[in-house]
Amino acid sequence: MDLTTLFSIDPLRWPDIGAAILAGAIIGLERQLRGKPVGIRTSALIVLGTYTFIMLSMQVNNDVADPSRIIGQVVTGIGFLGAGVMLSKEGVVVGVTSAAAIWMLAAIGICVAVAGPLIAIKMAVIVVGILYGVDLLESSFTNLTRGVHGKYTGWKTRVKKDAK
Repeated sequence: MDLTTLFSIDPLRWPDIGAAILAGAIIGLERQLRGKPVGIRTSALIVLGTYTFIMLSMQVNNDVADPSRIIGQVVTGIGFLGAGVMLSKEGVVVGVTSAAAIWMLAAIGICVAVAGPLIAIKMAVIVVGILYGVDLLESSFTNLTRGVHGKYTGWKTRVKKDAK
């Protein structure tokens, strides 16, 4: 047995696996550094898992099953995972951004399989740009933190006072 055969994981490709892990880690690092749910490990696993499901579904005989249905089922399943990070406290729903990030992680896993690893990594950078960019806007313009975000900030302050 030669090394090529030993390390072959067809239909998966090692460069794609590396890109999936990197793309997930890019977003996961942002989440982890900010103390948000879904850090590096979870993010990398979501992207890698989605990539794996999509690649395996492409091996299914198209006469028997439609591989594109797997995409819909993965997206639905990831929606449940995202719902698990959302909470409602005093009329304020928190964790929606983390849930949306989880959905994007799945989309990026699909990108690795269907569109290519470079596009997936670019999408991960765009997601981090959105997450940081909106925070910069919100801290620069106080009008953007009115409404639910203002209530959430007040709730966070009360929680810190109650903990003391």
